[in-house]
Amino acid sequence: MPSHLLSGSPPALDAAATAACLPWDALADEIAALLRDGSVAVPARTVVALAGGANLFVMPAADSRVAMAKLITLTPGNAGTRRPAIQGDVVVFDVATGERRLVLDGPMITARRTAAVSLLAARHLARAPEGPLLIVGAGVQGLAHLEAFVLGMAVREVWVASRSAASAEALVRRAHALGARARVVANADDAVPHCPLIATCTPAHAVVLAAPPRPDAFVAAVGAYTPAMAELAPALCRHVALRGHIVLDSDDARHEAGDLLQAGMDVGVLPTLRDVLHGRPIPPEGPVLFKSCGWAGWDLAAARLAVHPPVSTGHAPRATP
Repeated sequence: MPSHLLSGSPPALDAAATAACLPWDALADEIAALLRDGSVAVPARTVVALAGGANLFVMPAADSRVAMAKLITLTPGNAGTRRPAIQGDVVVFDVATGERRLVLDGPMITARRTAAVSLLAARHLARAPEGPLLIVGAGVQGLAHLEAFVLGMAVREVWVASRSAASAEALVRRAHALGARARVVANADDAVPHCPLIATCTPAHAVVLAAPPRPDAFVAAVGAYTPAMAELAPALCRHVALRGHIVLDSDDARHEAGDLLQAGMDVGVLPTLRDVLHGRPIPPEGPVLFKSCGWAGWDLAAARLAVHPPVSTGHAPRATP
């Protein structure tokens, strides 16, 4: 454990410092390592309904060295205000001593680990990893997926579709700053034939993608994480199931993947990312849909990386003033 975490009160990292602890390559590698770690335990997520339509999410997880609890509030009523819709922390403990070691920014952990899981899946499943990449939704997850795929897979062309023109233009500017070509498209479905990489990153209040993907497409759908939510048209999901392959991020997605459940699919037979990393073959033809609903194991992977950074990264957690 880094020496600066061994004395005094544990550092409380803001969003920028949390992101600095979680470089894309290292985070994707840590997620892969976690899926091969037999000591990992992830209890079921607890969701507490709050007044006004808000929810409190409690997500614990642990391995043989690190334990963590993610405490997040989701407050839809904050939309359009200065307050973010998602707020909270990830508290990290040392298993051997029981001591609290670190407090990480919860929303940044969510953004980084979700996009890193998509990156890891794409590295194993994408037929055309060079892109172009279509991002549907230009919010926090759209930005995270842009950075993950440009910095982690060397994608050099990005297409952006968003209901907000200002957000889409901001994402294009960020892509340019990262060295990628980028453009705004008015209709996501029109861009599908041109993009073998697709990430849907919307709040999932309504279907945002209906066009069937290319035979060599990899689609990461991350916005819908309850049975009542869906970003993808049912016909699109059934098309991929018939002509290609669907992979889940975790077993939890079997009862949370609204895109697939609303399409009437038997999600119980679908492989997970863990299955892929353990050698389950995915035939090399047809489009691939990677359905991600989130899992506390991903937060544990981020916590592990923040507390035990690889020597080669040269980064270290730092406390905010």
